[in-house]
Amino acid sequence: MTISQIRSARSGPMTAAQRALAILECFDQDHLLLTLSEISRRSTLSLSTTHRLVGELREWGALERVPDGRYAIGMRILELGSLEPQGMRLREVALPFLGDLQAATNANVHLSVRDGHDVVYVESLHARGGADVLSRLGGRWPLHATATGLVLLAFAPHEFREEVLSSPLKQFTPRTVTCPDRLRHVLADVRRTGVGMVEDSITPNCVSVGVPVRGPRDQIVGAVAVTVPATKSSPHALLPALSATARAISRGLGAPSAKGRPNTAA
Repeated sequence: MTISQIRSARSGPMTAAQRALAILECFDQDHLLLTLSEISRRSTLSLSTTHRLVGELREWGALERVPDGRYAIGMRILELGSLEPQGMRLREVALPFLGDLQAATNANVHLSVRDGHDVVYVESLHARGGADVLSRLGGRWPLHATATGLVLLAFAPHEFREEVLSSPLKQFTPRTVTCPDRLRHVLADVRRTGVGMVEDSITPNCVSVGVPVRGPRDQIVGAVAVTVPATKSSPHALLPALSATARAISRGLGAPSAKGRPNTAA
């Protein structure tokens, strides 16, 4: 739940913690650098309150000031984020296999987990001469717009899928699928094939293919994808290496199906 949602659900003034979090929430993929006035406006806090809290957050390391005077998220936030148990364990197991996948395919490689209605990259490897994409470690995108997001959304509970499909779906390019009925068909295909694919969905001239990663009870805990220029050979040719990587990561996480045993989970 975002700070704005918490505020709308509660009456009364914001707490000190909510004010600090409102400032941090101002930063996103489209707003990596902000002036003090922009932070004040986006957080709906007064300029004096913003100035004071930004100073405190900067002193602690949550924000940093760049040479032109604007502010960015600080390294302390990245340090704390790296301690998140699910993403940390997944990344630790996956990283050697992701490097092998990148070397074998010369593609950009992404490892993702679901966070609310978004997908978050817990690892992002860029290939030299690869697709020119906006993905980065810690990057966040809507589930419906990425290959890994489609995988994670397709295998999420039905109620959650409908919650996402009934919410506003951002269109990044003319190829971004935002029609709920069409997305239902796309997600059904992902569940049937175990493969999610998007083309020019966020970045033009890029194709991304994703498959699920499973955990100890064969539950889907993440997704791995490769992204290549649309002019490259068919992305389907990358599926054997991609699927083998996902299986190796799943095996490392203790997934029964990846070990060749049937799933006995309830």
